[in-house]
Amino acid sequence: MVRIENYSLSRVPQTQRVSLLSVAIVHMGMLTALDQFMLGAVLGGSMALIDAFIAIFIGSLIFGIVTFGLGFAGMREGLSGSLLARWCGFGRIGSVLIGLVVTISLLGWFGIQNAIFAYSLNFASGDKLGFGWAAALSGTLLTTLVAFGFKALRFTARIAVPLFILLVAYISIIVLSGNTGQQLHEIIKLPHSGDTLTISAGITIVVGGAIVASLMTPDLTRYTKSGKHVFGITLLTIIAGEFVINSLAILIAKALNTSDVVTIMSQAAGGAGLLIVVFSTLRVNDLNLYSSSLGIINAVEGITGKKLRYPLTTIVIGILGTLFSILGILERFVDFLTVLGVVFPPIIGIMLVDYYILRSHRKVLDESREQGVLPHETPVIGWAAIIASIIGSVIGLGTSWGVPAINSLLLASLAYGLFKSVCKRV
Repeated sequence: MVRIENYSLSRVPQTQRVSLLSVAIVHMGMLTALDQFMLGAVLGGSMALIDAFIAIFIGSLIFGIVTFGLGFAGMREGLSGSLLARWCGFGRIGSVLIGLVVTISLLGWFGIQNAIFAYSLNFASGDKLGFGWAAALSGTLLTTLVAFGFKALRFTARIAVPLFILLVAYISIIVLSGNTGQQLHEIIKLPHSGDTLTISAGITIVVGGAIVASLMTPDLTRYTKSGKHVFGITLLTIIAGEFVINSLAILIAKALNTSDVVTIMSQAAGGAGLLIVVFSTLRVNDLNLYSSSLGIINAVEGITGKKLRYPLTTIVIGILGTLFSILGILERFVDFLTVLGVVFPPIIGIMLVDYYILRSHRKVLDESREQGVLPHETPVIGWAAIIASIIGSVIGLGTSWGVPAINSLLLASLAYGLFKSVCKRV
């Protein structure tokens, strides 16, 4: 079993490396959850079928390239993503800032997943609770469980993923087998019912739905034994999460003429479907809230030297995430994924350019790797990387031409290379 909390500030030795399957199962879990099904449902409800699959293919290609690049570096160095960032352009403080960005994104995911939980709870009550009270109740419940470490969450985590996968398989068979009165070839021809998404926008939200997993990939692949294992893990995750879960969600959304996950589950599987959705949101939000709390604690300690208390930090973050739910973050799901799709690619692009092309700190990394320790020299802050990331994100969000995810990735990488070249000459 992979324990990503181990070796948080050191290299993973070769003696602790594990099999491909051990890491692949954990990595696939990132993209075989409810959020990927939600993404596929949005694509199915907002795009023609061929356009949706083009978006998935190109988005998956981007995800695969950057994920393999970062994952291979993590395997080679035996370092987590946050540690690797210190010697890939961002420095110690810059890596802390990356941690904050990841934490904020996980807080957003908490709000979205809690909103799904609340809608399910309100639907089951016959709309007696009201969405606001249901969101407050579900957010308070989950925050309390995570803050005080109740063992019930371990149980939900163990059963949620298998149950959700079985539910998706069951709904797919029921909806796509012709029992709904529509054959597959008829479903393929159905127009989308929601607001239209362009292919470029679709690609960006596909990238946004998976890109946090890319940045976290070194946390897992540092336990792998070879580049072949990293490639296999990346490929399996793309097949399971992007192609299988997303594709089925697209077809189901078209067949049922809705992109609302709660409606899909209630129509196709009734109360059992809603119960599994609740379990899935518990499982995902357990990790979101836990990781967000640790991210804030580590960031504050890295910048100020003060260590926050875990329960209090978790409660504050849980309240914020619950507030996001009540304020309607689920209604901004596409906008949220778009922001992720242009903010994270610049960070990953800069790390890849620095590690594979500029090799700014490869010498100290190579020397220290032979000794099994961290480099003695640690840059304090990489201003060039931070500024280039901001430039890439702003241009990606502010321009309408091309694909925003690709624009932000390429522009930030080019800007970083240019800044480093000028600094070297000066």
